[in-house]
Amino acid sequence: MLDRSFFARDSVVVAPELLGCIVTANGVSVRLTEVEAYREDDPASHSFRGVTGRTAVMFGPPGFLYVYFTYGMHYCANLVCGADGTGAGVLLRAGEVVEGVALARERRGEKIADRDLARGPARLAQAMGWGRADNGRDMVGAVRAGEPTAVVAGPRTGVAKAADTAWRFSIPGDRFVSPYKRHPKAPAAE
Repeated sequence: MLDRSFFARDSVVVAPELLGCIVTANGVSVRLTEVEAYREDDPASHSFRGVTGRTAVMFGPPGFLYVYFTYGMHYCANLVCGADGTGAGVLLRAGEVVEGVALARERRGEKIADRDLARGPARLAQAMGWGRADNGRDMVGAVRAGEPTAVVAGPRTGVAKAADTAWRFSIPGDRFVSPYKRHPKAPAAE
């Protein structure tokens, strides 16, 4: 299991090291295949404008879950990183359900293919059974190291600001990685 000191580092350092790790919650375990890093000085981060009622969890302590509601219909989850008081986290973008497949399918839908159970941040959160009540949940003891893996970095998906920042990390060629989608309001690629 990864301890609090693992998360108490820069989110850009932690993010690629999370690939291949296993996250367990609510009867489901997911092997992470894709993540994105966010920092307080990053205009694409929820913490960019400082501490609010919504973002307070992101400011530490590290190792906690920051869950937010997006597009009026989905939850997404970040693992809080960095020193206590620093607004940083790693968005859990995609993974492979390795334990609790039947429970994940019950949450996501009976006809959902295994590949799509947790391929995308909202799908992953739904498969894990995470919602508003999980915001601030301590995840130390719920994330275990996985096998070391190759890592590819690229621009983050779905953000309009700092869209070309190469803080999206994934396992190259893994079929559980979500497709890249540039935000329509993002400026042309640099």
